[in-house]
Amino acid sequence: MAKYFRKHQRIALHKSSLETPDDDFIDLAWTELPERNSAKPIVVILHGLEGSADSHYAKGMLTAIKNAGWIGVLMHFRGCSGRPNRHGRSYHSGDTRDINFLSNWLQNLYPQAPKAAVGFSLGGNVVTRYLAEHQDHPYQAATVICAPLDLTSCSRRIAKGSSRIYQKYLVDMLKASTLVKVEQQLLPEINPSRLEKVKELWDFDHMVTAPVNGFASAEDYYQRASGKPVMAKINVPCLFIHAADDPFLDHQHIVPDQPLPEHIDFEISEKGGHVGFITGNNPLNPIYWLEQRTPAYLSQFL
Repeated sequence: MAKYFRKHQRIALHKSSLETPDDDFIDLAWTELPERNSAKPIVVILHGLEGSADSHYAKGMLTAIKNAGWIGVLMHFRGCSGRPNRHGRSYHSGDTRDINFLSNWLQNLYPQAPKAAVGFSLGGNVVTRYLAEHQDHPYQAATVICAPLDLTSCSRRIAKGSSRIYQKYLVDMLKASTLVKVEQQLLPEINPSRLEKVKELWDFDHMVTAPVNGFASAEDYYQRASGKPVMAKINVPCLFIHAADDPFLDHQHIVPDQPLPEHIDFEISEKGGHVGFITGNNPLNPIYWLEQRTPAYLSQFL
């Protein structure tokens, strides 16, 4: 619903690109470019599966960050910025290499600037894995929104009921971007005729995501990339936001079943959907609650 409310939303962004150690690149979108030796807080945003800086939730959060007086920078996952990357490897729910590279780059250039991270959906799972795996990260705090922290259950959930409409939308996008790489001979191991027949996310992950990224199967990928088993290892204040009515996440399996450290908060909203959280009494002028809650939380640490 939020997507259609905000289809005409605009925000002026500055584009830049980083060359990566594997001879590829990461495309970035900034609310403003930091000045040399800037101490202005920087908030890094990771979007969801096949999202970008044009996604409604990303534009909304970038606007909220800018209005808070901070600098927002969205990192596009490979292949999501509107131009193809050079290698066959794309991204996945547990791939922390690019966010680690970007985070170190930011810290080297702007060591005086306080930093925070915000991850939406798949990007939230990546933030979770990154913060848990890299204890020397430069962030003071983070917010993780509607993350598929248990990938196996989420894969099952999105293949049921009305969620299958969204699954088709995502799988079609994933197949299209993969077929481009097949045509460019970047993924010679992928059979295009078999790929065309894929209908479910699990099948795509089993045929493409897992083997391309060194996993034995979709289930192996889901087990090794899920954020839930490692979230307690996060060593800075972190707010997890989840909606009980999220149509793409299995509520029963997403909610932690063990106590979390005191610096980690897990908030469950009865309503909110998937990165929606629209409220207010006027349907023609809705309030986007995430854009209030996230800056309010991060302001304690920035």
